[in-house]
Order: sequence, then C-alpha cells, then structure tokens
Amino acid sequence: MERGHTHVPGDCKRIAAVLSRIGDKWTILVVALLSDGPLRFNEIRKRVGGISQRMLTLTLRALERDGFVTRTVFPSIPPRVDYELTPLGRSLLEPVQRLGDWAMQNIDRIEDARRSFDAAREVGGSSFSGRQMRAGPVRDTGLPRRARLRRADTLQ
Repeated sequence: MERGHTHVPGDCKRIAAVLSRIGDKWTILVVALLSDGPLRFNEIRKRVGGISQRMLTLTLRALERDGFVTRTVFPSIPPRVDYELTPLGRSLLEPVQRLGDWAMQNIDRIEDARRSFDAAREVGGSSFSGRQMRAGPVRDTGLPRRARLRRADTLQ
C-alpha cells in the first residue's frame, strides 16, 4: 500500500487475511528456515523447536495454499516430502529479515517498557487479577473504579 492511498474497506479485509498469515509466529520461523533451501518436515520441526506436529502441518498447509511454499513428494519408502519456498515465498524473506532485525535492535527497549508498565500497575494497585480479566468489560455505572471492579468480581 502506498502512503496517501484511498481507503477501500474490501481491500482492508483482503490485506488483513494476508497479514494474519505472514504475521503468525510459526510462519515467520518456517519461512526463515526455508531461506537456506528445501527441508523435510522433521528437519523443520526440530529446528523450529516448540511447535507441535499438528501446528507445523497446519502452518505448512496454509503456506502452500497461499503460494509461499511448494511441497514435493519423492516416491520412496518411506515417502520423502520436501518443503521449499516459491518465488513469492522468497519475496517475503526481505521484510521478514527486516522485521527480525528491528526486533533484535529494540528488544531491550520493549522489555524495559514491559517492566515499567507492570511495575506501575503493581504500585498503583490497578494490576489485573485473573478474576477481573474474566469478568469482561465493566460498564460505567457512576461508581468509582475500584467499586466497579469489586462489583464485577461479585457478579461472577
């Protein structure tokens, strides 16, 4: 999208679906791994670490459906299946690399901001407990905030 583009609601929906796919943490990791060339399913799974077999299957299937990855089955026993980036998938490497670089450059600042935010919430007495989070939104009833939160806790 260009700066100053005309907002078209239908385009937003289409773009959101693409960003959802490429913004997924597993997608980014798989695309980065495949940048060095084709890999077998279990090689990808070992290198990613922490991903379940089902999640990797779903991620690879979605990447194949969207045209980022090709799946090649070799007739052997057991069958060998390789996954490789398509030209479209390779075009995603530069933005993924830039995003990774940005994350590395800013991780300390982000972690500092998280610590500051969490500390301010604890000191101010407005940290959220699990019960308050599950209570959902609290309507403004004219009561002070603490009274509304206590009321929300009793409504469960």
